[in-house]
Amino acid sequence: MTSKPAAKPARPYFSSGPCAKPPGWEASKLNTESLGRSHRAKIGKSRLQYCIDLMREVLQLPDTHRIGIVPGSDTGAFEMAMWTMLGARGVTALAWESFGEGWVTDAVKQLKLEPKVHRADYGQLPDLDKVDWTDDVLFTWNGTTSGVRVPDGEWIPDDREGLSFADATSAVFAYDIPWDKIDVATFSWQKVLGGEGGHGVLILGPRAVQRLEEYTPAWPLPKVFRLMSKGALAEGVFKGETINTPSMLAVEDAIFALEWAKGLGGLKGLQARSNANAHALDKIVADRAWLSHLAADSGIRSKTSVCLSVEGADADFIKKLAGLLEAEGAAYDIAGYRDAPPGLRIWCGATVDTADIEALGPWLDWAFESLNS
Repeated sequence: MTSKPAAKPARPYFSSGPCAKPPGWEASKLNTESLGRSHRAKIGKSRLQYCIDLMREVLQLPDTHRIGIVPGSDTGAFEMAMWTMLGARGVTALAWESFGEGWVTDAVKQLKLEPKVHRADYGQLPDLDKVDWTDDVLFTWNGTTSGVRVPDGEWIPDDREGLSFADATSAVFAYDIPWDKIDVATFSWQKVLGGEGGHGVLILGPRAVQRLEEYTPAWPLPKVFRLMSKGALAEGVFKGETINTPSMLAVEDAIFALEWAKGLGGLKGLQARSNANAHALDKIVADRAWLSHLAADSGIRSKTSVCLSVEGADADFIKKLAGLLEAEGAAYDIAGYRDAPPGLRIWCGATVDTADIEALGPWLDWAFESLNS
């Protein structure tokens, strides 16, 4: 049996959400002046606006798009977009993993719509050429639970009639997003920024704003979903005036991560770290016959939430393997998502250090051989 490796990853945090904190993060480094104050006080509004400004800068988001902090993480942000804008025309939904399937369920069972659904198995992508862009289109840019992403934005036409709704929570800050192709995008800080949970981010392009201003859905809207006030867009939401009370500690945590990202060189620096991590994990997989990518096609394979198949493994084996590594402090939270095929899921986003990915390989060998001995 392979002996236990001598060296462990220095930061064995490979969870796909919440993800590893940025290197050098300490709670004592967070700005706490806004804590204990009203988020509507000058200091609270200024810190929320600063967070929005940093996100715009690092994402290279054009002035045509609004960006707001909303409740409920990425799920809350995407649900807000669905409930406020769908129903004006037909809906097409793409589902190749659990979260995309969740949007289908809500469109059908909660909003009582009849979407056209394009599905694919885990590890695959639906035929994007068959998408009907006279409809509003719901899709996941990067499938966190399947390790499959769309290759780019070329499949989204400039002359689309419907709106493009992108759940981009594992994609922003890791890929080049063509914002002219995106009418609605959502994400949470807890993925590529390694931020805390509870808050979502909603990005609206001009076509989405026009929809909100011209269309009123047939169903009642909960207060936390309402983006209109007295017949006009609630512009304050996109200037730091949040719909409900935010955690200013979570906001300061996000600011720390965004300032760290700026120090790396912004978006390109984040992408470089994520790409290096994915490349290091690719090498680990290539060197082991018992390990393979769930997404066989590298052109649609995630560079952040990388999903792996383990030869002969069932759910119980994966649970034991992940448990062995956690007990040793060598890797935390690497079992695949509960709805996905049994396997491993290793976060390769920018907050992970490449040296820790490289150090993980021998520990995977040890755990695999320990269970097979």
